[in-house]
Amino acid sequence: MSTTERPRILVVGGGYVGLYAARRILKQMRYGEATVTVVDPRSYMTYQPFLPEAAAGSISPRHVVVPLRRVLPKAEVLTGRVTTIDQDRKVATIAPLVGEAYELPFDYLVIAMGAVSRTFPIPGLAENGIGMKGVEEAIGLRNHVLEQLDKADSTTDEDVRRKALTFVFVGGGFAGAETIGEVEDMARDAAKYYNNVKREDMRFLLVDVADKILPEVGPKLGAYGKEHLESRGVEVYLKTGMDSCVDGHVKLNNGLEVDSNTIVWTAGVKPNPALARFGLPLGPRGHVDTGTTLQVQGTDYIWAAGDNAQVPDMVGRKNGNENAWCPPNAQHALRQAKILGDNVLSGMRGFPQKEYSHANKGAVAGLGLHKGVAMIVMGKMKIKLKGRLAWYMHRAYHGMAMPTYNRKIRVFADWTLAMFLKREVVSLGAMENPREEFYEAAKPAPAPPTAAEAGDKTKAKAS
Repeated sequence: MSTTERPRILVVGGGYVGLYAARRILKQMRYGEATVTVVDPRSYMTYQPFLPEAAAGSISPRHVVVPLRRVLPKAEVLTGRVTTIDQDRKVATIAPLVGEAYELPFDYLVIAMGAVSRTFPIPGLAENGIGMKGVEEAIGLRNHVLEQLDKADSTTDEDVRRKALTFVFVGGGFAGAETIGEVEDMARDAAKYYNNVKREDMRFLLVDVADKILPEVGPKLGAYGKEHLESRGVEVYLKTGMDSCVDGHVKLNNGLEVDSNTIVWTAGVKPNPALARFGLPLGPRGHVDTGTTLQVQGTDYIWAAGDNAQVPDMVGRKNGNENAWCPPNAQHALRQAKILGDNVLSGMRGFPQKEYSHANKGAVAGLGLHKGVAMIVMGKMKIKLKGRLAWYMHRAYHGMAMPTYNRKIRVFADWTLAMFLKREVVSLGAMENPREEFYEAAKPAPAPPTAAEAGDKTKAKAS
């Protein structure tokens, strides 16, 4: 860690906002002007819009993450968590992955902790649910689904087979609709290689409490997305919630009950709950309350943006919506991060800060290979696309938004190879417990029975 007397800019979180804000600050600041320190439990940033494709095997999981130390070579990158912040002393407590917690002084603070899955106290959810917020979960889901096909192909128990081939997805936003579209596509391809499993044997369910899916692309394209998924055999249940899923027995509040080994939870996100310990002003839903310059209300040295911030939507407010807030998506996060980085330096130098204002450019969603929906906003005109053209727009937009040319090239290379090679459908389930086989080989053999124990066993047999 740095021992210089330079002011320290502490960035809490290495996700989309944290990475881009730190890059912007490092690029714009003068040599030796400040020390930039980034703290995150992971040493990489995850590009979450690509997680469904990673789960389906369309992109290598290594290519949807960006190593922080490689992208931020001039910054201090600490792998750990910020547990508390003392605003009076300007000191943060860091809990590293190993070792004792320690205090780290700072002069300027950036809160970019992102969001976590929004869950409810549903019986069985914690034990059986699978999230889709990290690359680890995407890899785990892919291996899990293919493992279920292996089980179904190998068993003669019809109940076990039915439970293995039933897949329940809760949440019909981007994450849920895209994930079920990609996973259904993968399972359909994989079924070609199994003697005893066909697509008709599988059951996919998409459940949402709302009255439509994909609300981000508008009602017409959302309705098309629903019809498209249903045409592929996906059962879509709207205005429906899950009451319980104990031991994989899923009970929906519309009366439907199914047994499933695969319950994927993508029903929204909420701000990181650790924010409640930082003493920052929070909005009604737990977001950090910021002004139009992304500066935290009531402070002059703290900024926040992205999923963990409540940022006023200036465009919406100019159009008459006085309570408009920026939605938590990558489109806003990228642009907020750049303004935030500039404003941190302006605040440090005593210059006026910029207000954040961005008009929505639309939304794109992929629903599997060559399938998607897209709404492109150009001024007052909205262009609505569906099918293969929308899928191309989805890939083009997110391919260009992927951080660093290194990762862009790797992602486009994956897509190009997929045009000529068949999809990989191998399950690496042993990755969940990679030492299990070695442990079985290396564990000490059980001690032979003593003479007394052997005599007791002989007597027991005789009796």
